Amino acid sequence: MYDFAYVKPASIAEAVRALGEADAKALAGGQTLIPVLKQRLNRPSTVVDLAALGLAGIRVEGGVVTIGAMTTHAAVAESADVAGAFPALAKLAAMIGDEQVRNRGTIGGSLANNDPAADYPAAVLATAASIRTTKREIAADDYFQGMFTTALEPDEIITEVAFPIPRRAAYMKFRNPASRYAMVGVFVADGRAGIRVAVTGAGQGGVFRQTAMEQALAASFSPSALEGIATPPDDLNGDIHGSAEYRAHLVGVMAKRAVMAAG
Repeated sequence: MYDFAYVKPASIAEAVRALGEADAKALAGGQTLIPVLKQRLNRPSTVVDLAALGLAGIRVEGGVVTIGAMTTHAAVAESADVAGAFPALAKLAAMIGDEQVRNRGTIGGSLANNDPAADYPAAVLATAASIRTTKREIAADDYFQGMFTTALEPDEIITEVAFPIPRRAAYMKFRNPASRYAMVGVFVADGRAGIRVAVTGAGQGGVFRQTAMEQALAASFSPSALEGIATPPDDLNGDIHGSAEYRAHLVGVMAKRAVMAAG
């Protein structure tokens, strides 16, 4: 660790002003930021704690599940409203990390960080969800811009995420056995934006859509429709836990399982 200023704004306007200062960094659940600070991979001059802004909460109305940015993964997983309206999202939240991570990590923090192995980006992209901020509303297709990169501006704060409730959906992931992050996760959704397949954990640039699978499922929503559809390994991650070719294979396996669960 090293010295930095710490502020805990009481209002969104105050938080936005604090983040407008040079080298300021927002703190949500801290599940990514705190380890990064300990390793000195990020050295902000000011840490802006968002805990007092009242951005937690869940509501279901008009065919949309809206989740406040500071809502924890555990709250999403345990919500009867989410389980009733969008069970695939509740199940995804229940698979994030371990109990400690789920009780501290937040949906807004996960999306703002855009870790390439995070789970929520797959749900957001597959359902064509909207990320609402202090400045605007950003469509999922415009929000994710690469590994740890989003459309957010430095002084822009996610306030809530709006998920159109799909007719059917499921998320399946192959977990790292130690940390349980997604080596490969596939979210399949049939909703207002049509059939969409989002892949996390595999791509070097973060979450992406598997459009060939989307087209096949639009013709026949069944696991067999995905036979013979390969994901090119060229832009996929490879490490000690699995090669790019192995992850490419897992995309197909997880996609079939997700379609089976959704159907």
